[in-house]
Amino acid sequence: MPDNLHQAAHACLVCADLEAKLELAAALWADWRAGRLRPEPCALPDVRAPGRPPRPVLVPPSQVPRRRIGTPEGHAALIHAVAHIEFNAINLACDAAWRFQGLPEGYYADWLRVAAEEAHHFSLLQARLRALGHAYGDFPAHDGLWELACKTADDPLRRMALVPRVMEARGLDVTPGMIRRFEQIGDHETVAALRVILRDEVGHVEAGSRWFRHLCEARGLDPEAHYFALLQAEFGGRMRCPLHREARLRAGFSEAELDRLEAMCRKG
Repeated sequence: MPDNLHQAAHACLVCADLEAKLELAAALWADWRAGRLRPEPCALPDVRAPGRPPRPVLVPPSQVPRRRIGTPEGHAALIHAVAHIEFNAINLACDAAWRFQGLPEGYYADWLRVAAEEAHHFSLLQARLRALGHAYGDFPAHDGLWELACKTADDPLRRMALVPRVMEARGLDVTPGMIRRFEQIGDHETVAALRVILRDEVGHVEAGSRWFRHLCEARGLDPEAHYFALLQAEFGGRMRCPLHREARLRAGFSEAELDRLEAMCRKG
């Protein structure tokens, strides 16, 4: 692995071999903690599509089949959907680390840690799929999370606002409900994996909150006002509820922000 942090993160992002990508993501964090990576700016080829295995087939969100969790196929399909989110999250963390150069070292420490944790999350879900007789790639998936990364590739402030603080924060809202659904069918192994994911994802969204505020302050912007301006511009001021307020508070949202978000739900 290169000793330049940005090159190493870029190499993980473009890696298409699934197991190799997981190993590279873990190595990024280990090498950073050991002092083997340097965040020195360098020129690298842009990445408009990350490395990924040939499956799953990517389709528009409206074409992803809906299956009942009470059926074997539906059970595995829901786990697969979460695994796909975690796979994309590895790529998003690596992209945040290589693309946005010249930021404080703490920024890179956060996103390399996130990449390693997302790889661990994926491995937990991959093991559950295998136990059910399936593999990652067996079900179609959509690419909405990466498409938003492309839209925010020009600005780390917009990336922090719209990926961790919107898309990933939505995971905080919906994971408790998924935990209850798996509990109802007696899948305690998947429940345990989702509890690990929910715990770690609070920290991931918190990192996004913290660096969003850092970048706003550096530019003389009011974080709350600018966040809602970005939501209006990108999503038309629409928000899905209910919100997991307690998790979002721990992830760096203020009470005032949550009140405003919930008001947006009512308007929608």
